[in-house]
Amino acid sequence: MTQHLQRRLTPRHITFMALGMAIGAGLFLGSADAITLAGPSVLFAYLFGGVMIFIIMRALGEMTVHDPVAGSFSVYAQRYLGSFAGYVTGWNYWLLMVGVGMAEATAVGTYMHAWFPDWPRWIWVLGSVLTIGGLNLLTVRIYGEMEFWFTLIKVLTVLAMIAGGLSMIFLGWGNGGQPKGLSNLWSHGGWFPHGLTGMVLALPVVVFSFGGVETVGIAAGEAAQPERTIPRAVNSVLWRILIFYVGALFVIMAIYPWTGLGTQGSPFVTTFAKLGIPQAAGLINFVVITAALSGFNCTTFSGSRMLYSLAGKGQAPAALGKVSAQGVPLRAILATLAVLLFAVLLNYLLPAKVFGIMMSILSFNTVWTWTMVMLAHFSFRRRQVAEGAPLGAFRLRAWPISSVVCVAFLGFVLFMLGYSPDTRVALYVGAAWIALLTVAYALFGVKQRMRVREAMLAAA
Repeated sequence: MTQHLQRRLTPRHITFMALGMAIGAGLFLGSADAITLAGPSVLFAYLFGGVMIFIIMRALGEMTVHDPVAGSFSVYAQRYLGSFAGYVTGWNYWLLMVGVGMAEATAVGTYMHAWFPDWPRWIWVLGSVLTIGGLNLLTVRIYGEMEFWFTLIKVLTVLAMIAGGLSMIFLGWGNGGQPKGLSNLWSHGGWFPHGLTGMVLALPVVVFSFGGVETVGIAAGEAAQPERTIPRAVNSVLWRILIFYVGALFVIMAIYPWTGLGTQGSPFVTTFAKLGIPQAAGLINFVVITAALSGFNCTTFSGSRMLYSLAGKGQAPAALGKVSAQGVPLRAILATLAVLLFAVLLNYLLPAKVFGIMMSILSFNTVWTWTMVMLAHFSFRRRQVAEGAPLGAFRLRAWPISSVVCVAFLGFVLFMLGYSPDTRVALYVGAAWIALLTVAYALFGVKQRMRVREAMLAAA
């Protein structure tokens, strides 16, 4: 058996992984909720949220180029903030990936049920777990290829919608030859119909649409030429957000009064139907299933790699750190899939509630992960400055101001989670989870095991 993961992810794979995680069900379906809250000012919310995510990705990218490891921010948190921070961050992210994976598998069952209403949803959930899980057990290159094709479908769909929408706006295509123009953007209450408060309330929805872009850091441990691949993927995050989120919603709200979009399901279905595509609902249903499979694919990959990294640091059972002859962490994948199968039981018992429950309670985990990235980077940069080490060519600009602004923004998002009764449960579950990890850290002697593991590696 090989001792290490194999670097088989090409620049094409890494780039499309970053793109795929930025385009998900949050754009195709969740955007309607954000539009309802903010109206046209949701465009500014996506812009501002996109800038904050770009800061997080630049900070993570700087540390990743410096040291491309599979555990990514868990390793960096341990190195620059202490063993407990690394332990909690790693297990917290594994739980996040498992929870999101359950939600994505549930989404597959939900949208397949629209086509096959007589079939129970849990059948499709089980099928998605077995299929994606089985493919992840093969070489990492196969994972990269799957993600490439999943993402390509989503990209082409969004670009087709934007191109068709612009034709309707300026040329009148699909509107009897009469250009729609842009007046719908300000004719129904202005750019801020609910005031600044509406845009602020939409920020948590907007930010969580970008959840998963940090997967690029996890993939660095298996990336060929990470010093070239990672900066390219990170730098493209901002313009992707501009094109796929801001561009798509700009076109949609220019074509339709925003006041009606939240009551008509996915804005993409509405737009494609207006363009003369009667199969719009079926098309978007297919794309959303693809988006869910893509997200499930990424969460299985990221969760298993984090578990592998935790085992390598002595923070999880050592058996989970074994690598197969194909260069994949076989036992870590199987352990992650075993927990993901719990989604089948949940869909059998609570088929209508699983997706909402999982996504609401996992918000805290997302904020924790991003905050740890920023705090670890702050400590990393301070150490470099103190040691007089030269800064790399790829780094977070305007430091430390950019770091302080971003952490303050994440703190505000956390406050908004507690402010809204619909998301307050995330803080309760998150606090309970951190408390459980703290007790486990003390009871199972994690710090002592880490020291033994480090001593064994040093002696090898």
